[in-house]
Amino acid sequence: MRKAKKAVNYALSRIAALLLVVMTLLVLYQVFSRYVLNAPADWTEELVRYFLIWTGFIGAAYAFGSRQHMALIFVRERLPEKQKRVLMVVTDILILLFAIFIIIIAGTQLAFSARMELSPLLGISRGLVYAVAPISGVFIVLVQIINIWEDVTGKVLVKKEEVEG
Repeated sequence: MRKAKKAVNYALSRIAALLLVVMTLLVLYQVFSRYVLNAPADWTEELVRYFLIWTGFIGAAYAFGSRQHMALIFVRERLPEKQKRVLMVVTDILILLFAIFIIIIAGTQLAFSARMELSPLLGISRGLVYAVAPISGVFIVLVQIINIWEDVTGKVLVKKEEVEG
């Protein structure tokens, strides 16, 4: 499980970084073509928008895998250790259920329903854009299963330093 968690976190972090680099280059090209060439490349705006959606979903999966997602901890930190562990397990189970039913199942339905819609400038299927929901949902489910195991056993498989390194 340790290798699986490290591999998922590594892959998600690299995909998100790559998407950010590509978005940056596309925005720079858009600015260059608009102000230097006086011939704006409209397609870059649409592609950057779609990459931003993908970055958000991939980044969310990474945040759950590395446990760096935003959380309100003032209640959790005041609880005794046993109750803290129970709260973590319940929270992780709720996230797991949300990922299964909303992100994967509803996301798959959304992607399939939009597969015949084409984007205005690029002409690609919107289903392809929305496919990131079930893809990231699968990653979230994988890391949440590992997170629940960590909560129940009290063993941390991958430390924060290992994720960032």
